[in-house]
Amino acid sequence: MKITFLGATGTVTGSKYLVTTEKSKVLVDCGLFQGLKQLRLKNWKPLPVDPATIDVVVLTHAHIDHTGYLPLLVKNGFSGKVYCSEATQALCEILLPDSAYLQEEEARYANMRGFSKHNPALPLYTQEDAERALELLVPVPFEQEIEIAEGVTAKLSPAGHILGASLVMMRSEGKSILFSGDIGRPNDPLMLAPAIIRQADYLVLESTYGDRLHEKEDPEIKLAEIINRTYQRGGVLVVPVFAVGRAQELLYYIQSLKDQRLIPDVPVYLNSPMAVDATAIFMHHHDIHKLSKEQCKMVANSARMVNSVEESRSLNEIGHPVIILSASGMASGGRVVHHIKAFGPDPRNTILFAGYQAVGTRGAAMLDGAESVKIHGEYVPINAEVDFISNLSAHADYSEILEWLHHFEKPPVTTFIVHGEPVAADAMRHHIEEKLHWEVVVPDYLETIEL
Repeated sequence: MKITFLGATGTVTGSKYLVTTEKSKVLVDCGLFQGLKQLRLKNWKPLPVDPATIDVVVLTHAHIDHTGYLPLLVKNGFSGKVYCSEATQALCEILLPDSAYLQEEEARYANMRGFSKHNPALPLYTQEDAERALELLVPVPFEQEIEIAEGVTAKLSPAGHILGASLVMMRSEGKSILFSGDIGRPNDPLMLAPAIIRQADYLVLESTYGDRLHEKEDPEIKLAEIINRTYQRGGVLVVPVFAVGRAQELLYYIQSLKDQRLIPDVPVYLNSPMAVDATAIFMHHHDIHKLSKEQCKMVANSARMVNSVEESRSLNEIGHPVIILSASGMASGGRVVHHIKAFGPDPRNTILFAGYQAVGTRGAAMLDGAESVKIHGEYVPINAEVDFISNLSAHADYSEILEWLHHFEKPPVTTFIVHGEPVAADAMRHHIEEKLHWEVVVPDYLETIEL
């Protein structure tokens, strides 16, 4: 058995790991590269493996950096089954068509405005490609080991992080390999803690926060301070949100703050059809997170849900304090970029980030103090206050990951560090070697290792 790292090496995006046995080829995760242009260009290059030769795909969770390449894989010849948790399937049914829609819209907008170097600009894939990919999804229950390919079994266990996120344990040829996907936090307000794993021969481990710890400050208190500060200036608070997870958590906190009368009863808009749908899925799968049915209803009713393009545009004309939650979470696309274009130049307003910002994204640029960001081919000045709540992240930090690793009864033969920027990945390697004395490797892009 061998593993080839087709993504998420030296970056937090593009997760793809090809496991090859004597009889089968299994791809774990199928994500898009995001952020820096040189990373995004990799999405357009052919995979080093013919998609038609891959037998099955297993998804750890629904985020686009783990699933967004799937329509292109299908477009290029893959026709096998795609295994995932039930909630991941439900979320993919909204995330993948939305990703395709954004690809098509960006190509259309580029052609209309003429700012693309390509004539015509084409989408990476279409909504039709996304629908074909969705037909291949096969949901499986947690903790049930199944044969996914000849001589290969897999078992999914809850990973926390977002709804449906899974740890994937694969077994073949007498060896086991565990893929962490993205590991959630042990005390997340919404999600259950990651399942405890006692043993695996090999471990593929994320390292998004491998070089840092989350702040100890209560995120609810900081959120209240930001909302009140913006309100007193008469400004608008724009929050780029990840439609799955962060949107629901922020709605929960905002309603809680209102109930405690710690913030004014400022209008809240959830301007992301995808986040609206994800909130409904969150309510349906109340058995795999911490919120009761009543609390789910509170979250769903705490904001005005914006679906139409017309209402979305009208928000940009608002002249009084409101809170707008809109995707995408890194301001890399979607409706939120139109709001940043409208509200970013005004110093009364605030742009608040509440999740990890990959290198090369608009979110990372604004947090680094960029005076302007490029949106739809033109530079938009950022005079608004830009702030960040780091401890709302759905990723465990390095201390929380080490705590989770302490449950292993014996060290894996090798632990592979992935899904982190170079400094974070190397820091995670160092922490594990120093604290646990395990054998740790940070693989290179396209590297193949015999297990």
